[in-house]
Amino acid sequence: MNKEQNRDNPVMRIIIGAAVAGNILFILWILFNGINEGFQGTIIEKISYISLMGLMAVNAFLLIRNQRQQKKNN
Repeated sequence: MNKEQNRDNPVMRIIIGAAVAGNILFILWILFNGINEGFQGTIIEKISYISLMGLMAVNAFLLIRNQRQQKKNN
């Protein structure tokens, strides 16, 4: 099974959707905790939270973009 056929698999679509939803949920959870604590913390903690949120947002964006490209190609 090649890469295109693997992504058309309904199980893979569910896994990709769950990954995107998990990324968005985790970003919202980090934001909620930051708002709740008044964005207090050391510089290293703030940088790590921002970079983690950035990585999760980029991951979700790339997964969504990849799914849309797959739909256009079909």
